[in-house]
Amino acid sequence: MTIEQILAKLQEISALGETRSLTDEEVTSYEELEGQLKAAQKTAELRSRTAAYVAPNASLQAGVHVATAKGDDGLDVAFRSYLRTGQSNSDMTELRALGSGDSAGGYLIPPGFRDKLVEVQKAFGGLLNEVEQLPTQNGATIEYPSNDDTANQGAITAESAVFGGGDDLAYGTVSLPTYKFTSAGTGSLPLRVPVELIQDAFFPIEAHIAKKLGTRIMRKMAAEAAVGSGSSEIFGICHAGLTEDKALTTTTTITYADLLDLEAKLDPSYEQNAKWVFNKATWTAIRKLEDDNGRPLIFDQAASGIAGAPQKTLLGYPVVLDQTFPNGIGDSANFAVLGDLREAYVWRSVEQLAVVVNPYTRANNGEVEFTAWQRAGGAIQNRKAYTVLATQDV
Repeated sequence: MTIEQILAKLQEISALGETRSLTDEEVTSYEELEGQLKAAQKTAELRSRTAAYVAPNASLQAGVHVATAKGDDGLDVAFRSYLRTGQSNSDMTELRALGSGDSAGGYLIPPGFRDKLVEVQKAFGGLLNEVEQLPTQNGATIEYPSNDDTANQGAITAESAVFGGGDDLAYGTVSLPTYKFTSAGTGSLPLRVPVELIQDAFFPIEAHIAKKLGTRIMRKMAAEAAVGSGSSEIFGICHAGLTEDKALTTTTTITYADLLDLEAKLDPSYEQNAKWVFNKATWTAIRKLEDDNGRPLIFDQAASGIAGAPQKTLLGYPVVLDQTFPNGIGDSANFAVLGDLREAYVWRSVEQLAVVVNPYTRANNGEVEFTAWQRAGGAIQNRKAYTVLATQDV
């Protein structure tokens, strides 16, 4: 039996003596349990001493003579007396539980730590998952031809008549440069991390930093692909300099008729793969549209029964949310597009994201510098493949 079980048995026998005299058999049993208790306590002591010998500093402890501790049965005697009589005595005045909130044991409890890092999230991107992707080995500017012959058609020529000359094919070019995106934050400085944090952090801090620097770069890329001005930066698919295909009828208020009119501007050849792109605020405004009876025009329907996630569709076309798209506010502001995004826009990336670790520049300060960069670029390659919705020009 364990020490706790022996003590429980002793208490049971002692409780019997509170209402009557113990029998000879019960007294004998009690004394046998006392012997077992002493043996168990001695065994626990030997185990503790053995553990000390095999501890990390056992080589030091082995050279130290450990004398056998002098037996002190004062507490045992006091405890047995208490069990038999139920009366406390001066030897038991310190029999109390160690507390977790004070110096009587609280300092022995280390602070808890959960194996989880809470990271605040903010959505970005959406568009880049839908456009054409073009990975390249170098960052030299790429150009490729384009042709718009949609204004021309054939003719009926009379028998034996001379063919008309017709219009020549006209070609343009799509230029796809690259820019270097870096992870620098405020002050355009590298991220400086003290060596103490690198050494002491519970999580693998280097991997965490690399992930965060890459996220910074992707957030900037998403914004450029959406609204880049083209001046020392990328031309975004919805940048402010584009001439819209449809302006809202009433200032900044979206109506069902506006959405239908924008769809009418898109050539049917691009409808099969067409998708909407705008931010969540625009999507919320559209979902608030109601008919004359106050019923919503947009219904979230499950894709596969009651367990399916609701699909985002508008006029039969999938909806892509991109938080870098502008809100539908202001004067003549582009804020939404509809079209074949893969045909309309191309995104180019050069090699992989590079993370540079510099332990030298700030060595005297006990810091390591982290920097990330990647070269990429984007361009509108077919303006006819999508339409742009803007606020009214007032």
